[in-house]
Amino acid sequence: MYTLYIANKNYSSWSLRAWILMREFGLAFKEHLIVFGDAASWQSYRRISPTARVPCLVDGEQAVWDSLAITEYLAERHRAIWPQEDKARAWARSAVAEMHSGFADLRKVCSMSCGVRVRLNTMPDGARRDIERIGVLWNDGLQRFGGPFLAGRAFSAADAFYAPVAFRIQTYALKLDAAGAAYAERLLQLQSMRDWYESALAETWRDAPHDADVLKFGTVLQDQRAQ
Repeated sequence: MYTLYIANKNYSSWSLRAWILMREFGLAFKEHLIVFGDAASWQSYRRISPTARVPCLVDGEQAVWDSLAITEYLAERHRAIWPQEDKARAWARSAVAEMHSGFADLRKVCSMSCGVRVRLNTMPDGARRDIERIGVLWNDGLQRFGGPFLAGRAFSAADAFYAPVAFRIQTYALKLDAAGAAYAERLLQLQSMRDWYESALAETWRDAPHDADVLKFGTVLQDQRAQ
């Protein structure tokens, strides 16, 4: 059985990508959560992942780190992770690569924190352009391949990589057009996403640097996390 190392579900967008991918494709795995701020745990984690970053997938004696590498490793063993049709697969790979390497301004301004609701006090141009680009990309995929997911009728790696954006839309009340907003809501209503969210709300761990990032650009209006 696979073992997937992740961090706090409230904060860890990269963990979510690998986790939801495996959940949506019914891949059995053992979840190992490492709490942000637990220095001893993270130091010992270096024996498993050379970067000491999440996520990391362990398959027997093989460790695979980085969410994109995990996706490719799993896709070699479970073909449905990428769309089977050539054009849809090429588009999905491009969309995943764009998320993996881009959208830095959106990440900076809208740090992932599932359990809070935030009013943004400012929206820098870079973040605004990132949101606009996501809306264009989502509409392109939905129109090109017919939905309801980005590359067609079935959930794929492309949807897994944009799943954290759906939580950011919910947290920061980000505005997209009707098609983009409906797609984000479809992601949020997946049972896997609901399970992740429920676990995130139940966490009592707090990571001061992540919470401070939220306050750099916004005001917390509501905190739904367990106290």
